[in-house]
Amino acid sequence: MSVSEPFIRRPIATSLLGVALLIGGLLGYFALPVSALPQVDFPTVQVTTQLPGASPDVIASLITAPLERQLGQIPSLSAINSTSSFGVSQISLQFDLNRDIDGATQDVQAAINAAAGVLPRTLPYPPTYAKVNPADAPVMTLALRSETISLRAMSDIADTILAQRLSQISGVGRVTVLGGLKPAVRIQADLARLAAYGISMEDLRSAISSANVSGPKGSLDGAQQSYLIAANDQIAGADAYRPIIVAYRNGSPVTIGDVAQIVDGLENDRTGGWYQGTPAVIIDIQRQPGANVIEVVRQIREEIPKVQRAIPAGVNLTVVSDRTVTIRASVHDVQFTLVLSVVLVTLVVLLFLRSLRATLIAGVALPLSLITSFGIMYFAGFSLDNLSLMALTIGTGFVVDDAIVMIENIVRHMENGESAMQASLRGASEIGFTVISLTVSLIAVFIPLLFMSGLVGRMFREFALTLTIAVVTSAVVSLTLTPMMCSRLLKHAREELTVPGLAAVSRFIDWTVGFYHRSLLWVLERQRATLVVTFITLIATLVFYVMAPKGFLPLQDTASITAVTEAGPDVSFAEMQKRQTLVADAIKTDSDVVGVVSVIGAGSVNPTTNVGRLVMTLKPRGERRADVSMVAARLKEKVAGIPGMIVYFQPVQDVQISTQSSRSQYQYTLTGTDAALVSEWARKLVAEMRRDPLFRDASSEAQEGGLRAQLDVDRTRAGQLGVSLQGITDTLNDAFAQRQISTIYGQANQYRVVLEALPMYQRDPSVLSKLYLPGSAGAQVPLSAVARLTRTTAPLAVSHQAQFPAVSLSFNLAPGAALGDAVEAVKAIEARIGMSGSIVGVYAGDAAEFAKALAGQPWLLLAAIITIYIVLGVLYESYIHPITILSTLPSAGVGAILALMLFGQDLSVIGLIGIILLMGIVKKNAIMMIDFALEAERGQGMPATDAIVQACLLRFRPIMMTTFAALFGALPLAIESGTGAELRFPLGISIIGGLLLSQLLTLYTTPVIYLALDRINRRLEHALPPPAPDAPPAAGATEGMQ
Repeated sequence: MSVSEPFIRRPIATSLLGVALLIGGLLGYFALPVSALPQVDFPTVQVTTQLPGASPDVIASLITAPLERQLGQIPSLSAINSTSSFGVSQISLQFDLNRDIDGATQDVQAAINAAAGVLPRTLPYPPTYAKVNPADAPVMTLALRSETISLRAMSDIADTILAQRLSQISGVGRVTVLGGLKPAVRIQADLARLAAYGISMEDLRSAISSANVSGPKGSLDGAQQSYLIAANDQIAGADAYRPIIVAYRNGSPVTIGDVAQIVDGLENDRTGGWYQGTPAVIIDIQRQPGANVIEVVRQIREEIPKVQRAIPAGVNLTVVSDRTVTIRASVHDVQFTLVLSVVLVTLVVLLFLRSLRATLIAGVALPLSLITSFGIMYFAGFSLDNLSLMALTIGTGFVVDDAIVMIENIVRHMENGESAMQASLRGASEIGFTVISLTVSLIAVFIPLLFMSGLVGRMFREFALTLTIAVVTSAVVSLTLTPMMCSRLLKHAREELTVPGLAAVSRFIDWTVGFYHRSLLWVLERQRATLVVTFITLIATLVFYVMAPKGFLPLQDTASITAVTEAGPDVSFAEMQKRQTLVADAIKTDSDVVGVVSVIGAGSVNPTTNVGRLVMTLKPRGERRADVSMVAARLKEKVAGIPGMIVYFQPVQDVQISTQSSRSQYQYTLTGTDAALVSEWARKLVAEMRRDPLFRDASSEAQEGGLRAQLDVDRTRAGQLGVSLQGITDTLNDAFAQRQISTIYGQANQYRVVLEALPMYQRDPSVLSKLYLPGSAGAQVPLSAVARLTRTTAPLAVSHQAQFPAVSLSFNLAPGAALGDAVEAVKAIEARIGMSGSIVGVYAGDAAEFAKALAGQPWLLLAAIITIYIVLGVLYESYIHPITILSTLPSAGVGAILALMLFGQDLSVIGLIGIILLMGIVKKNAIMMIDFALEAERGQGMPATDAIVQACLLRFRPIMMTTFAALFGALPLAIESGTGAELRFPLGISIIGGLLLSQLLTLYTTPVIYLALDRINRRLEHALPPPAPDAPPAAGATEGMQ
């Protein structure tokens, strides 16, 4: 009894099972989450600490180093990078893929607590952490603009209402308010007047901090009544600070108003944000690593109307960019591609079987298998994304194969005059083993994909499993529902409805079979030459694999570009503002750009003051001719003429691997023990890379050459005059560091009081001579009496990687260049300039993952081949026949790599998957031939040559059908040009190219190799002693299947 027989005899049970599968699949489909690509984020946490006014090296030694020592001890930490710039320390921690992000953040908090004892007491805020990848583009950007309400009030709304409410949404990692920090009272001291009165900055600071206090005052409880005690000890507005007395001179009081200007300003007035050229408060929302983008944005969109009610009438809240628009569009496009593939594949069945009823049966089996896959995907925790839908699109070709093979065999028996029921029972029992062996050997191809390591492995595990699920469900449907429907629905050709035009097609197919028969006999007379051709394709495959340019992932077009603007390291804030405006205005004139957000000022987005950030939203892909890289090139030309400003453009990608936001797409980091040596070699390396035509936009992230006013204090002189070094540091801190000296506690937020010198004193180092320090016996000592001023340069940021000094270089590739070539070129340059052995270079982000993926590629292919061999050997109980089947693989590789090279694509990870899938498709054809040839040899005692010729002719029709089905399944991927097409194109091209070439070759080479190996097999059998007479017979491939 065959597997299919009980199902053929019980039609109601079988059809109800089919309905159950359909319902389960549909429920799964509507419950599946949607995303761009599978969930492949490294758990990443960023720790930020602020100390206003501190120089980069002070931040590095006072804050970053103590934190790094503690954070570096956290288990399963895969990378730790830090940047210390003016006033801010940022440390990014990246954990292993399988580490839970919530557990990791608890460890981070514990490490921060452990370092607290060593951190400076003057920190205005303790270190904060966010579960966010700092290099990941925001999932959504909002802008607040108003013609009536001041920027100060808007930044208060953004910080108090918006940031709070949006941060509560699950999946939001961090909400950053840019372009206007919180409101603050700014007290700007007049240094000349302070000196005239003999009052030091420290006297002023202590007067302010003791005048603004807030604390418990107790209560009174009498016989009948009780009172709470309150006082006006808290000062909220700027005006209330003016009458506060600082000191008495000649019997009359000196108030703060006499020696300083008091204004309602911002906590940090050296930041700015613009949207479409008008000043705005920008709100960036970044997601937690691992959160579903679509889900997070849906919740934000639901929250926005509620928040809008709390915002004053004159303020406009605009959604500037939304990452999910392109993700939804690309998923929608793949869904359309999937439907198109199903239609095309069904047409193929109609053309070859020439029967509407047979087509209907295949047309039921195909969607049912795909829809059932959705149900299983839901339980496996997958999502509807570009990759899993692409797997199903490619799968249409595979999935229909089992049904085609089954139907075709049953139809063949009916053409020989059997009834539908008889033909179904015989046909199903004959082909049952073939269907199972096809499925098992196809799954064998995907096993190696499951073992790919790292991030790429994570991505393609979903791809491989989705395909496996689809193929297994299709085998189940083909062994149960398909033969049952055949037995009830199929009729003999004379009883069928005739479709006009199909008769001509059938005559053509018959002619093709005749031509194939003649050409096959011709080839079999020239077996040696054919074997040579096979050997040549094997060598060609290896040559092409080595020659093909290798890449990581194709560049996606997400209709969004970020740009980093960079001016000279000594640029002032006002000048930077002018230049940034020029750049934004130039970009705004482009017809494809819909919105431009521009942000400057050191903070969480820009590490240093001479760097700005722009985010451009483009029209959707369907509404513009140029793709994202062409738009970026065009914008680059537009801003090239702006003096003193370099702009680096980078398209936003859905998969962000690196944790460092950089100027260009790929990063290479140099580390060593000596900071000066590292930066020296980095300079030399960048200079060489700029000369090499392979690289574009090569730049060093090291911000060197910032101006510094260095004070050398004469300690002996200071001691004689009673001036302490603590006094000097405090005075400078009070005057020039935007020092936060007191807090105003509001109901919903806390605001700071900032002390500084008047803006006119903050422009030039010569002002330092006007600064007076407290000396012995209350005397005021000019700073110039105890210190000498020298002007030097120093880096604007200090970077560490794994706690060692590091400099990151970033680069883009020239059009048509592949990442593999760039990796080689960097090696060659290092050897040429003789880089010191103590400097270590490592790739970060995409380039690092690429290096890992590249190292594993040959092993992957080898593993796939060995797995297939083992599975086939087990199925056929033979060491020799699997080799015949494997001999078909090289031709597929040649075709695929040639097709990719012709279309100017590199052999990316996607192309590689195409090649692995081809192994599955191509070897199916050989399996079909060999199955029948072995059956004829072992069952009917035919000679090998007659058996293989008969098998080739019998299986020619189903082989052509399955090949065309696979071709038409992949065709929509190759010709479609919607959103996200750049991910699908390489897959479609590699499969079509590989199929066309391998089909031509394998139809002729497989029989020749079969015969050659058969001769070797016979010689071996003659050489070995015959088995003892009572030994059990060797099992044939199809024994027990009848």
